[in-house]
Amino acid sequence: MTMVWVVYDIAETKTRNHIVRICLNKGLYRVQKSVFLGNLNSNERDSLALECEQEIDPEVDSVYVFPMDDTSFKKVKLLGQAFDKKLVSDVLLTKFF
Repeated sequence: MTMVWVVYDIAETKTRNHIVRICLNKGLYRVQKSVFLGNLNSNERDSLALECEQEIDPEVDSVYVFPMDDTSFKKVKLLGQAFDKKLVSDVLLTKFF
């Protein structure tokens, strides 16, 4: 399993809602309005990317899937208003704090 960030910029609400549903169905946690975080294996990560690719309009939309190893993840700096801790599992929180 690898920590994965999904960041998107989607023009249409309907498409945005589909991307949100895909992320939630993969077990990712919403940490900002257009940012999800969670652990996925390589098959799940590939499946997520394919499902998102089928939903978006590549002329106007973007979805980024960033895998991150544990060492790099521990170096993430949270500045200002961090994500809502209630939305993230204890497993993810222990990596932050």
